[in-house]
Amino acid sequence: MRSTAAANDRTSRKTGIPKLSSMDSSLSLLREGYTFVSTRCDRLGSDAFRTRLMLTPVVCMRGADAAALVYDSGHFDRTKAMPIATLRLLQDEGSVQQLSGEAHRVRKAMFMAVMSPQALERARTDFAEQLRAAVPRWQSEGSVILHDVLRDVLTRSVCAWAGIPLSDREAEARSREFGAMIDHAGSIGPRLLRARRLRNRSEIWARGLIERTRRGEIKAEDGTALAAIAAHVDADGKSLDLAEASVELLNVLRPTVAVGRFIVFGAHALAEHPAWADAFAAGDEEDLEAFVQEVRRAYPFFPVAGARACEAFSWHGHAFQAGDWVLLDLYGTNHDPRLWDSPQEFRPERFRGWQGDPYTLVPQGAGAFDTGHRCPGEWLTIVLMKEAMRFLTRNILYTVPRQDLRINLANMPALPGRGLVIADIRQTT
Repeated sequence: MRSTAAANDRTSRKTGIPKLSSMDSSLSLLREGYTFVSTRCDRLGSDAFRTRLMLTPVVCMRGADAAALVYDSGHFDRTKAMPIATLRLLQDEGSVQQLSGEAHRVRKAMFMAVMSPQALERARTDFAEQLRAAVPRWQSEGSVILHDVLRDVLTRSVCAWAGIPLSDREAEARSREFGAMIDHAGSIGPRLLRARRLRNRSEIWARGLIERTRRGEIKAEDGTALAAIAAHVDADGKSLDLAEASVELLNVLRPTVAVGRFIVFGAHALAEHPAWADAFAAGDEEDLEAFVQEVRRAYPFFPVAGARACEAFSWHGHAFQAGDWVLLDLYGTNHDPRLWDSPQEFRPERFRGWQGDPYTLVPQGAGAFDTGHRCPGEWLTIVLMKEAMRFLTRNILYTVPRQDLRINLANMPALPGRGLVIADIRQTT
């Protein structure tokens, strides 16, 4: 990675933000997916452009300077920053991502506390146990779609970690519901409606958990997400109401299940670059975190992040007004050649000794953890991905049958093929 990447990014801008000639770019975004913003930035010679999406004016932008502007300048917040249908499937109204100022700081502190080192280690061990327990089922089926079976494993493990009692029947239902929220967040029509119905079921279930915990019927262990959310007092001195609490509980569970996509990408990288699989299988973990970080950088996860201006200000010759909508290109920033040498190449060694930069590696958002909107679940993501790579290279043997493993960047969210089929599964340890 280039040591002066952020500085170069900041000094290479042109003033003013060009506007696309098309009346509306919604169909182009749906057709092109993850490459929509960067393709146009490259063509225009600008890291930002103006257009309309769903007939609403928007500024699309990429790069370290844009990431710092959107996440940590104080000029933007996340209120009404994504389409309402997508919002209700993912974060939902009243969630921490929709708050600002002191209200956001206090709510965010609750999530940060849940991600303590001790809690993360417990998450790792719960996940490892569920992975080992799943292997006999995978063996009996002959072959499995890794994405699908990981969804079940992650649902069970994150609920155990969060202090939630879960029967097999409930695990199947929750796995299906969480999956629908993740898979269809960018959908329209019947699939979106079905996903919304399944989301409603999850919210009813989560409200019941909060109620039972507050009544003492569920003895959630201190430090677990269920205990913390049920007991949380907001900046106004009030406990979360049931709707808010259920939303925040799902905002711990659903994103953790979504980590399965990163794990599938990691398995894809192991298949494409077997030297890394051999090293990890031999017990060499020196580059394990670097490998995981490169998976997070190189593969498509969130395409963009939205924000709304909360005040009037000027940036690179463009006058923003309060309420103006922007989209930050996360995938494009992770592949910006000014920030990353040979960004299309998979090179984990670029992260050896990496000290971190909150505005260049942005697969789950940018900025500071404590004060900004950057996802605290990144820590949990890295822990789970590392454990999954250990499992795939040391605890089981498997083959990757002939299949189409191309990743279609027009699909949001994206996966390799159908989700990566593995076969001939055998447990080794």
